[in-house]
Amino acid sequence: MKKFDKDRLILGLAAPVLAIVAAFVLTALVLLATGKEPFHAFNVMFDKGLTSDSQVFILNKATPYYLAGIAVAIGFRMNLFNIGVDGQYRLAAFFAAVVGGAVNLPAIVQIPLIILTAVLVGAMWAGIAGLLKVTRGVSEVITTIMLNAIATAVIGYFMIPGRLAQLHADTNSVSTKELPSSGHFFGFDMGTDGTIWGFIVVAALIGVLYWFGLSRTRFGFDLQTVGRSESAAEASGVDVKRMVITSMLLSGGIAGLVGMPVLLNDAHQYSTEFPAGIGFTGIAVALLGRNHPIGIALAALLWGWLEIASSKLEFEDYDKEIVGVMQGIIVLCVVVAYEVVRRYGIRRQQQKVGEELAAQARNAQQEVAA
Repeated sequence: MKKFDKDRLILGLAAPVLAIVAAFVLTALVLLATGKEPFHAFNVMFDKGLTSDSQVFILNKATPYYLAGIAVAIGFRMNLFNIGVDGQYRLAAFFAAVVGGAVNLPAIVQIPLIILTAVLVGAMWAGIAGLLKVTRGVSEVITTIMLNAIATAVIGYFMIPGRLAQLHADTNSVSTKELPSSGHFFGFDMGTDGTIWGFIVVAALIGVLYWFGLSRTRFGFDLQTVGRSESAAEASGVDVKRMVITSMLLSGGIAGLVGMPVLLNDAHQYSTEFPAGIGFTGIAVALLGRNHPIGIALAALLWGWLEIASSKLEFEDYDKEIVGVMQGIIVLCVVVAYEVVRRYGIRRQQQKVGEELAAQARNAQQEVAA
């Protein structure tokens, strides 16, 4: 059993490590092809990531990436592809900002109200895709992509002065009403290095609940069983349709939290400058982290580091787009590396089974001869 666990751990680490190494090698080749020196670029990136102010930035960036990765991973565990995390979190953040800006309650009520609004909106938006899948057999990939576009349209409709937004005459920008001070989440002041968003604590708790729910509860077992084989799950008495809807609701609920670090700790309002695309980053983070809470955390930190590194490369006469190239290469390498490692693991397992059967046959022959 110990040997099996060791092999499984090695195989689990092999895919992401192989993907990252391959990404650096391929990025170096791209830099060489454009006449740039790759090792200096990597040195600049590592040096930038080691500064204390950069580490604060990385942690803040990694917090929403981690939540997005968890939201995507819940679907992945059940063989569902929730491509709609991006629309779910933006719509959730928008209505949470509207509700939070419309009332001024004590912080102990205001902040939970904002968070609860975001969770409910995200769950409801993802639940539409789950409902269409179990009632009409529509692929969740198609519906979530379409719901992303609809979410953008809904936000655009209400983000007009006089509806649910207001125009700032001094900056000529449009946003929701700013949250009162009671709607500001706590942070960890790091002095001149900045402030670590306190929502990182909530993200960590979500990771713990995700791990416990999947590995220590009947629901988690049923969820993974459905993801591996719906027919086997039905034979064991699992209501597959209910699990699909529940999983989409949970995924959407967590997706609703993705925008909360920015809303509660930084922007305090929803505007046209509110970050977009985090949901799609969550797909890459979940893939790289192999749907494991610790792996997703490391992948989120990697993505945050790559973003801060891109800003430093500009001052060294490198194109900042090289980081985008590296991120794309990592995603491609992850897919290839996982398939390579998976096939190796299958061959390795088959080889072990063959060796064990051969050993049993030899022992049987020796017993007969004796």
